[in-house]
Amino acid sequence: MGGSQFQILTAMGLYMVVVIGIGLYYAKRASSSSDYFLIGGRKLGPWVTAMAAEASDMSGWLLMGLPGVAYWYGLSDAIWTAIGLLIGTYLNWLLVARRLRRYSVIAGDAITIPDFFSNRFKEKKKVIMAISSLFILVFFTVYASSCFVTVGKLFATLFGAKYQLMMVLGALFVIFYTFIGGFLAESASDFMQGIVMFFSLVTVLVAGTAAAGGWSTVVANARQIPGFVEFFGIAQPVMAGGLQQVGANGQPLFGPAARYGLLTVVSTLSWGLGYFGMPQVLLKFMAIEKTEELVLSRRIATIWCAISLAAAVGIGLLGRVLYPSAFLTQSGAENIFILLSTNLFFPLLAGVVMAGILAATISSSDSYLLIAASAFSKSLYQGIMKKEASDRTVLIVTRITLLVIAAFAMLIALDENSVIFKIVSFAWAGFGATFGPIMLFSLFWKRVTWGGAVAGMVTGGSMVFIWNLCLKPLGGIFGIYELLPAFLLSCVAIYVVSLLTPEPAPAIGAEFEKARVAAG
Repeated sequence: MGGSQFQILTAMGLYMVVVIGIGLYYAKRASSSSDYFLIGGRKLGPWVTAMAAEASDMSGWLLMGLPGVAYWYGLSDAIWTAIGLLIGTYLNWLLVARRLRRYSVIAGDAITIPDFFSNRFKEKKKVIMAISSLFILVFFTVYASSCFVTVGKLFATLFGAKYQLMMVLGALFVIFYTFIGGFLAESASDFMQGIVMFFSLVTVLVAGTAAAGGWSTVVANARQIPGFVEFFGIAQPVMAGGLQQVGANGQPLFGPAARYGLLTVVSTLSWGLGYFGMPQVLLKFMAIEKTEELVLSRRIATIWCAISLAAAVGIGLLGRVLYPSAFLTQSGAENIFILLSTNLFFPLLAGVVMAGILAATISSSDSYLLIAASAFSKSLYQGIMKKEASDRTVLIVTRITLLVIAAFAMLIALDENSVIFKIVSFAWAGFGATFGPIMLFSLFWKRVTWGGAVAGMVTGGSMVFIWNLCLKPLGGIFGIYELLPAFLLSCVAIYVVSLLTPEPAPAIGAEFEKARVAAG
């Protein structure tokens, strides 16, 4: 290991020590009860709530996946995705946060999303709880694998080590940290990690822009690539054998720009719909101590999100200008943030900046693992399989489940050619379509029924698989992002089935009104 690599590793190692320290600090409280381990006893402050929600939501996708898309295809795909996410972030905080925080307490003091849905409809056979828990297990396992891919690419690129070994070592660190600290450690460290991610993105963007000769120079050079800086056009790398071809002058080759039509724009903007169904974000709403502080949290989250997303897109664009032929595959393009960091900064600062990737990975994967584990232990095990299970037993089962889920996620992440953006987009669609529509209907329509909820969740979740695997390969109108049709079909299923089934019991309606009044 060279001197530069040692300095980078030292900076990142110090960061990891701090993160482990946070986990150890909260370990005792996390083990006091499943309520503290899974939702922190509803004691989060506004800053921690906002930063933890955004940091756990964005993951390594923000520092590697989104810049990779901008590097590979140019502005359009990345910026419309970012705009959709920004709109979704604001609307989720505005519409859902306050009412969910109140309703989750009124509906049997629910501490998980499956608990909330089950209590909301006062089901006896726990069908909704089982369905929602199973979808959480599936999609969060996929999500966690994307985080492990991120950390594997990071360390493999930095130290020239075997990807699979680096991925496993990074995953083990995340598992250990989440295992001991629970929700409080996850939320507290996410606050710090949100700051590190923000600092890393802005620092790399500013330094890269200066190295390129200013933003106007970046744009002028990027315009030479057909469709690269257009809102309604998209660059087309010339490919052969899975690699982008390079011309005699050493420059990567691009074909004529493809059209980025209105349907594609709407499809890409639909990323924002996913927020209404993201358990890792919704749980932060439920965990804040004072509901009135959600206004401040919304402002913090929206500003953080706007600047971070813009910086991520900008990094991808300037990366293509500074290092046009550095990456000849879409998977490789996701390493542009790492390349910029190592080339623009002295090693110790580069290590601090790249701790942002580690921060993003940890802040997301610990949330994914924790929520997925709680879906089994709290909802399936204690809620359905063994209702008399003690709180201590639930804690033990949670931690065992966490290990099993992590093992499956590592198996999925073994392929070093995995594209982080594609993995995340599939899981994002899964959560958005499964939980987004029923969350909105549950909070704002008193007439929604148990049957409507079941129909909506099954329709949305299954349609993500059907559209992605069977219809999307057909191209044309079917090439749109699977979240949009799955979300809309889920809404139709909820509405139609609710009207065709008997109205909810008076007790459910009374509870709905109580939550509505409490939310203001």
